[in-house]
Amino acid sequence: MLKWFTTVITTTTVVCIFCSSPTLAAKKKPEPPDKFPPNPLEITTPDPLLPRSPETKKPLTALEKQQLEPALDKLNQEAAAKLRAGDKVGAFDTWNRELRLRRYLGTLPEITALSRVGAIAYNQNNSQQVIYITQRLQEIQKPLQEQTQPDLEILQALGQAYQQVRSPQLSLTAYEQILAMVRQKNDTAKEVETLTTIGELHFSWFDYPQAAATYEELLALANSGKNPNSQITYLQKLAYIYTQAKEFQKSINIKNQLVEIYRQNNNLQLIPGLKLAIASEYESLVKENPELIQEAFKNYQESYTTAWQLQQYARAGEALRKLIALYRSSGQIEDALQTSQILVQTEKLAANFYGLMNAYDQIGQIYVERKEYAKALTAFQTGLKFAQQLKHDENYFNQQIQKVSELI
Repeated sequence: MLKWFTTVITTTTVVCIFCSSPTLAAKKKPEPPDKFPPNPLEITTPDPLLPRSPETKKPLTALEKQQLEPALDKLNQEAAAKLRAGDKVGAFDTWNRELRLRRYLGTLPEITALSRVGAIAYNQNNSQQVIYITQRLQEIQKPLQEQTQPDLEILQALGQAYQQVRSPQLSLTAYEQILAMVRQKNDTAKEVETLTTIGELHFSWFDYPQAAATYEELLALANSGKNPNSQITYLQKLAYIYTQAKEFQKSINIKNQLVEIYRQNNNLQLIPGLKLAIASEYESLVKENPELIQEAFKNYQESYTTAWQLQQYARAGEALRKLIALYRSSGQIEDALQTSQILVQTEKLAANFYGLMNAYDQIGQIYVERKEYAKALTAFQTGLKFAQQLKHDENYFNQQIQKVSELI
């Protein structure tokens, strides 16, 4: 009997050891968690604010909608108060309840609410909430894409809502559908409005090629409609876009069109700046085509002369400095020296002491290159006087004076 009891105890112990051992006992594989939590905007649990269960699928009457709306406005206010108090989770729980109920008021009120809460969610860095709202907007948009004549107001609201949750591509799908519809109706005013929105969307997300293509379309419409104000606006936008995209030849072409328009309108004040920009862009193209350096010289000179005539001495000085640098890089030292002397006169008229200091420094450097050290010394000494007045770069000029003095 004792032997049997001992055997049973031993067997039981072994079984227990096997069962309790983490390596030997069979483990139950845990259930994988859901990849994404369920969208709270799709919860169908009956809400006490609804007059009847959603399962009846009977739309609310006009009176019932009228009674529900202030209650939803109150939920919005409660959610905002919770957010101000620091209860972000509670705030978005309340907003989600409001959004679930807004759909009973109609598609447009729901989209407007989704847009509002989406903007808040984005600003609060609540990426999950942004996903929920974006998914709901896509559900609303899906049937509209299959319709030949969808509601333009709803499409417009969708485009704006997608912008609030920073989904430019989804926003563009709505606006492209609007564009196709207004073109079918030959509604030029609405076409211009929609293209402008599309262009701004591309531009704000730095999609310069698409932005340029859109503004080229707008420019063509403005040209055909002989709308000079719009022409200038689109040309200015295109000039900026092409510059940012480093498509310098296209930018130059656009800026030259602007120059002609300004001349025709006798609006000469803006020409020196444009000519300066054109020259700079020609300079950027010189590596690919060295012959374009003459265009750079020409436009810098035109920028200077026009600015001088208009008494824009600061702008004239800027053009001269660019011109001097280009002369020096091209080895045209005599031209650089002569232009530097003109720069001195220009900076005096502009009362630009800092510019005068740098002009004399540049003259000194040119004379050093020409090994005319006595003239270089005079230039650096004059530059030092302005440096002392400005209390700026005094040590630099003293060093230059010492170096040149040793060479005389």
